[in-house]
Amino acid sequence: MKILLFLFLCSVLSYSSAINVTQCHDIDKPVEGLTDRVKVGSCKKPPCRLRKNTVIKVQMKVTPDRDVDKILNTIHAYIAGVPFPYPGNDQTDACKNMYSEDGKNFVGCPLKKGQDYLYKNDMEVLQIYPRVKAVVHWGLTMPDGKDIICFEVPARITN
Repeated sequence: MKILLFLFLCSVLSYSSAINVTQCHDIDKPVEGLTDRVKVGSCKKPPCRLRKNTVIKVQMKVTPDRDVDKILNTIHAYIAGVPFPYPGNDQTDACKNMYSEDGKNFVGCPLKKGQDYLYKNDMEVLQIYPRVKAVVHWGLTMPDGKDIICFEVPARITN
């Protein structure tokens, strides 16, 4: 019995530490199953290690709750509680990153309410970035300022 309990606890812990993304605080309607919808490179447990001179692939399964004509990337890192925008990606057009649900076909915008899409983007971790702990904030934001989906994940920039 103790062995079964131990195995069960190990499986629960390994499952729950899949990536440990959290909802952004300012999102109106929480996204169900957010952890299952987001992939940040090969990160399996926090903090995600972001190695300098690498490219991290970020994917999100997106299901808008209304028709969307335009969306922006909202990407920054909180370092010591201060938000630093991600250069070259923050406040850029996210429509260029929208694909069919299987990720094979580029679809762009507009997005239809209730339809599943796959957002794919690359995050370059430059050599000049300092070795720090941060919380990465990644959202897809409509022109009215509301997020379609948004997550935050602890990260550490490493050599």
